[in-house]
Amino acid sequence: MKKIYKKIVYPSFEHYLAHQMKNKAFKNAYEEEGQRLGIAYQILQLRNKQKLSQKTLAEKLDTTQSVVARIEAGQQNFSIDTLGKIAAALKRELKIEFVR
Repeated sequence: MKKIYKKIVYPSFEHYLAHQMKNKAFKNAYEEEGQRLGIAYQILQLRNKQKLSQKTLAEKLDTTQSVVARIEAGQQNFSIDTLGKIAAALKRELKIEFVR
């Protein structure tokens, strides 16, 4: 006797995400994480553009290379003060604004 296997259909990630975004707490956390990763990516891009190593940037910030690595990976929370120090070390102005 031949076994009949039932095909399991999983929803796409986009469908799953759209469903999860209906939850206000999830949506807030998702958007906050997106902002943190966006900032982390900007820091990484600026550092690379200036041809600085993580160690060199860390020395300018008076911290360790591992802290810079965590910041760039989006695994480290950072304060406005820390962002200001990073901006200064990268010879940039920090601009924070509220937008709609």
